[in-house]
Amino acid sequence: MLLLKIVNPFGIAIMNLETLLKTQSTGAIQILDSKIPLSAYCKIDLSTTNETLKGIDITSPDLCQQYIDDILGLNNAKVAFGGYLEKRALYAKSERFLEAGQRNIHLGMDFWCKAGTKVIVPLEGKVHSFKNNDDVGNYGPTILLEHQIGDVTFYTLYGHLSLESIHEIEIGAYFDRGEVLGTLGTPDINVNYAPHLHFQVILDLEGYYGDYPGVSSWNNLDFYKKNCPNPNSLLRMDF
Repeated sequence: MLLLKIVNPFGIAIMNLETLLKTQSTGAIQILDSKIPLSAYCKIDLSTTNETLKGIDITSPDLCQQYIDDILGLNNAKVAFGGYLEKRALYAKSERFLEAGQRNIHLGMDFWCKAGTKVIVPLEGKVHSFKNNDDVGNYGPTILLEHQIGDVTFYTLYGHLSLESIHEIEIGAYFDRGEVLGTLGTPDINVNYAPHLHFQVILDLEGYYGDYPGVSSWNNLDFYKKNCPNPNSLLRMDF
């Protein structure tokens, strides 16, 4: 394991990983259907500091979708994205996020778009594991890819997919950058969320298989920030 080879494991490993991720492209990388131009993407703020969300029950997939549609309409966009290290009220009604203190800080990037939208692999890799995490508040169908750049092994997680995305997939299957990995699921399949992709970069899976925490409590945030660096280091969506 990479973490055992170096002194000050997280400091050096994360610095190298983020640096390597940034070298993989000179511009933004598509992660949804390549027919959707980057000009049709816009940022969205689902944090607890967003005053426009006051009085909106964001835990309701219908009300959440309505807010997302409003943002998309205002920006003449088809995809709303963002959310890394965002503190959210989105998880307030799910018991699974009350374990070991409230977990409400998001560890990945979300891409809110219509169910059925294609998910595109942003970096070549092979299937490490997959699973339907179907308890309320979880990811629903999830795929984890394993990547190798030089001596660095790391993983990317794709959550809230359709059931069809995991029906015929196989462990070890190779995906090149730009290939279709799956499609976005509906709220009933992605376990009570408006349709979106949860995309997360993970250095050490800690033994997880087909799953990994996507939301942290404040108490554990220092660890998760190091183990799950900003996905935008790879995607470079800085517009």
